[in-house]
Amino acid sequence: MNDQLLSLLSQYGEISKDVSFKQLTTFRIGGTAKQLIYPKDSIALAAVVSILKENEIDYKVFGNGSNILCSDKEYDGLIIKLTRTFNNHYLTNNGMIANSGCSIIALSFLAMQNGLSGLEFASGIPGTIAGCVYMNAGAYKSSMSDIVEEVEVLIDGKLVWLSNQQCQFGYRKSIFQNHKDWIITNVKIKLTPDDKEKINQLMKDRQQRRMQSQPLEYPSAGSTFRNLDNQFSWQLIDSIGYRGKKIGGAQVSEKHSNFIINVDNASAMDVIQLTDQIKKEIKEKYNLDMIMEVERFNW
Repeated sequence: MNDQLLSLLSQYGEISKDVSFKQLTTFRIGGTAKQLIYPKDSIALAAVVSILKENEIDYKVFGNGSNILCSDKEYDGLIIKLTRTFNNHYLTNNGMIANSGCSIIALSFLAMQNGLSGLEFASGIPGTIAGCVYMNAGAYKSSMSDIVEEVEVLIDGKLVWLSNQQCQFGYRKSIFQNHKDWIITNVKIKLTPDDKEKINQLMKDRQQRRMQSQPLEYPSAGSTFRNLDNQFSWQLIDSIGYRGKKIGGAQVSEKHSNFIINVDNASAMDVIQLTDQIKKEIKEKYNLDMIMEVERFNW
């Protein structure tokens, strides 16, 4: 991207150059993004996207990067990061409206402090609310689709509100995965009044369970594979003897085998070789196709 274009874009937000994906993702893996922008607001975001499309420049929207495996290559497009400027939230009657870059963990604690139940399941998910909607993230038999009322989306330069039904939620799926150029800007969720201490205790109990069962001390992208019908991915991975298996700096966690962790400055290819082996072994043993829950970017 030339300096003239970067100068034009800079009026719409703060620009950084040569940012490592190791800083932008919870996996702490990947090459370098040549340029990144924090748009000032929705108007600026729409202008940035318009300029990029007009000049046929590739771009990718990032939140916390908690579910992304970036390749080891340099990315020559523009990363649009929403966490620094799209982070306002507002309480409503029995719910809240939050900008897309808000931390879902922070929102779950805000809900608890105001005696609102429904976000407890998300209190350990290290993503933004938009990322959680995009993936229909969930835990403890609850998911975003249970609480989302409406989602504001930037579509072809216009802001449009989509209902829960229009989001076409499924298991770790939403309509947004089929429309990569749509950008979530706000999310409206519905919660239920409940006792603050009861909600707080439930969140504490689940935090303790996570600390005991998940390798939170290592960089990762959370669960690596989606569960299949009536079968947990960790059990399938255990059954092929891959708990603790290591390639380069990537390892199948000994604490939870559906977590691949970055134990020693892993490359993206370390992770891919490990996941490819897992998929191959399970396919040969059970004739099952494992599906990655982690999104691959810049491959």
